[in-house]
Amino acid sequence: MPSIKKELGYIKASFSQILIGILLVGLTTSGLSLAIFLRFAGFNGTIIAFAGITIEVISIIISYLLLRRYVIPKEEGSNNSIKKVKTKLK
Repeated sequence: MPSIKKELGYIKASFSQILIGILLVGLTTSGLSLAIFLRFAGFNGTIIAFAGITIEVISIIISYLLLRRYVIPKEEGSNNSIKKVKTKLK
């Protein structure tokens, strides 16, 4: 029983990441779902392709903005090691 509470705590702590994941899945399938909807509505193939590509480009931009914090590299202690070497040389 304590392990279930522990697991629910993990889910509660990562709830924002779960929502971002659901949003990313929705964004990746939005262009396809729009194209299918427009096809059933009887639109021209050119309009379907233009709308689908436009939605996918917007989705890629939003996905990039959401995932940007995971892509930016962090410099871990490189400045500290340089400062230590400079002080040793003096």
